[in-house]
This record gives sequence, structure tokens and C-alpha cells, in this order.
Amino acid sequence: MELYDIQKIMGYLPHRYPFLLVDRILDLVPGDKVVALKNVTVNEPFFQGHFPGVPIMPGVLILEALAQAGGVLAYVSSIENIEGSLVYFTGIDKARFRKPVTPGDQLILEAKIIKVRSRIVRLDGVAKVDGKKVAEAELMAAIGEKNDS
Repeated sequence: MELYDIQKIMGYLPHRYPFLLVDRILDLVPGDKVVALKNVTVNEPFFQGHFPGVPIMPGVLILEALAQAGGVLAYVSSIENIEGSLVYFTGIDKARFRKPVTPGDQLILEAKIIKVRSRIVRLDGVAKVDGKKVAEAELMAAIGEKNDS
């Protein structure tokens, strides 16, 4: 498998610190699935307020991390030349949170393509810590038109 380190990921996603929530791609099969890693550290800016003394990663950020991993998968799975295009997170269904994510956890983000239609991709996403499911959702992404600027 091709190495997907943070530099490569930043080539696919427009996000940057503090909002880039994928540290590494562990496995990627274009047109099928992605497995990514987010190292959760106490230095994350959201832990200052969520919650003081009891740091828990906000569920919406777990879903955003899943969407970012799915965005990389959607981008590299496209059969069109989409270089210069953005992948947008456009929808979420069936979101469930099972366990809290705390500093020191390694969040494993798994997204599998359910359906592709034109520039819309539907994904099944699961987030795990230590092999246990912490969140899951169906996600939708859209590949935007090329940014020529």
C-alpha cells in the first residue's frame, strides 16, 4: 500500500490545524475502504472546554474525523480527474455514540463505500478505540467542481 502520511493527507484535504483530524492512513483500497488514525492528545484545543477536569472528545469531532477519512477515500476513488476539487461533507444518518474518547486514545476511523453516484459518495463509518466501537454513522460526501483560483 502507498504511504499516506500527514503530508499526503493534506494534499487531499483542505483542513489544517486545529481542524485536521486525521493523522495517518493505515489502509486504503480505492473504491472500497479506508482505515485511518487520529491520535487523541490532551493538547487538543477542544479539551479546554469539553469538559474541564473530564476531557472527552466531542462526538461531532469524531464524526468529522470519520468524514475526513471518508473524504480522502472519496477523492482517491474518483474515476474523474478531480485534482483541484474539494470533497464536501454533505450528510449524516444513523449517528450513534457508544463510548467516550479521551486523551491518550488512538481513534481508528474506518469508512467503507456503500454507493457512488456521479459526484456523490455514501459511506458507512465506524470509529473504534482499542478494537471497541465508540461511534458509527452513515456519511455522505460530494466532490465539488474544480477550484480554478
